[in-house]
Amino acid sequence: MVQANLDILEERIYSKCKSSGRDRSEITLVAVSKTHPISLIEEAVNCGVIDFGENKAQEFKSKTEEFKQDVNWHFIGHLQTNKVKYVIDSAHLIHSVDSLKIAKEIEKRASKIHKIQKVLIELNTSGEHSKMGIRDYAEAKELAVYCRNSDSLNLTGLMTMAPYTEEEEILRNCFSELRKIKNKMNDEGFALTELSMGMTNDFEIAIEEGATILRVGSAIFGERNYSKQN
Repeated sequence: MVQANLDILEERIYSKCKSSGRDRSEITLVAVSKTHPISLIEEAVNCGVIDFGENKAQEFKSKTEEFKQDVNWHFIGHLQTNKVKYVIDSAHLIHSVDSLKIAKEIEKRASKIHKIQKVLIELNTSGEHSKMGIRDYAEAKELAVYCRNSDSLNLTGLMTMAPYTEEEEILRNCFSELRKIKNKMNDEGFALTELSMGMTNDFEIAIEEGATILRVGSAIFGERNYSKQN
């Protein structure tokens, strides 16, 4: 199942990159494995996937301790300060830094293990109250400055979540806004490279708007069964 799904997904990604004048190599596909068993992660690895995303700290910890193959683990969910300890050892990239408080905790924990932790700042570009992320540019810039001045944090880009809708204009505006913020920050010297945006229902629009990291779950693993979480 996973191989067939990946074949379809890769064809869609390649096609959209080609029509958008982009190269497939510019984009990292993160297979969102939350709620899915280790057996499906193993299947995906056997199909060539090397990046996996989890959104719950304790599930992240459990899976990274159990799964010993050399893959990149991405933490993509909201992270509380008291849960950073579950994530810091194994996280290749933390996508969801949304406050100075959480940045300081990640910095503290990373420093203790002599690690430079790659992070993204999460922004709320949809305006939805149900979504996490920073809405104010000045606050985002303050956080970016803090990360830049830290010896234990490496800020590489930005992340956002679009609304769950089929209205293309809403999705496009959400993604283009993140790209504009990235460009503005880069004009101010931050040298950001990554835009983590786009999921199963909207990744093609995200590619058109400059995404460099796609977070795709159900198009790879099928629908989630929340009654059987690891």
